[in-house]
Amino acid sequence: MAQQMMWLQLQPTPSSTWATPRLTLSKPNQWNLCRLPSLKTFTKLRASVEDTTNDTSSTPLLQLHHLNQEVEESIKVLKNAAKTRKVEKNKVLTALSTIEKAKLDPLKFLETLGGSKSPGKTWMLIFTAEKKLKGGRYFPLTAVQRFDAEAKRIENGVYLGPLGSLSFEGRFSWKNRILAFIFECIRIKIGPLSPLQVSLGDQDNREPNNKDPFFIWFYVDEEIAVARGRSGGTAFWCRCRRVTST
Repeated sequence: MAQQMMWLQLQPTPSSTWATPRLTLSKPNQWNLCRLPSLKTFTKLRASVEDTTNDTSSTPLLQLHHLNQEVEESIKVLKNAAKTRKVEKNKVLTALSTIEKAKLDPLKFLETLGGSKSPGKTWMLIFTAEKKLKGGRYFPLTAVQRFDAEAKRIENGVYLGPLGSLSFEGRFSWKNRILAFIFECIRIKIGPLSPLQVSLGDQDNREPNNKDPFFIWFYVDEEIAVARGRSGGTAFWCRCRRVTST
């Protein structure tokens, strides 16, 4: 049941409430995997494609001159949508469709998505699309995912400001462009109370596979990432690093 609860990722429903995050970092790139920020230290995460320009540990951007013009323009549309959230949704859907159909080489996707060292990289959910890209919307709340390519760890959090937060953490496997994952624990925070961590039970350390929740990645660079979930919905994320006090 807990796995189903957290399969927010790319299961678009009219009532679903994705998020737009409030997190706190003691230093850039330092994450405490077992604690959520207290109410007093809550900050608002501003996701923008400029946030990674000073990241000396990041892998090089994908070279757009290796892409055809249609794909290159679609990537620009998504980056503008991530910055402004004002790009018309049909243009976003068209851009997502173009990138999916391009079937770009996924060789560098995992390293770009999750970095070369723990604790990995963090990404804010920007837009979710329905199955077969028949519709979509900008995600209205704060949802952030962390991927750690070195440790093969995934963390997914939904943050509701003073109301609290809900995050799931677990492990993932990678094959070609498919990232399958299993969540191992939930952390729940309600108002000013201390967070509660709950184990999801013994998963016998098996390797996640395509019977588990998964993402199929179509594009990843240092600014945006595009993937489809097991249910058929597509989404894109913006790399997020900048944290400012509310």
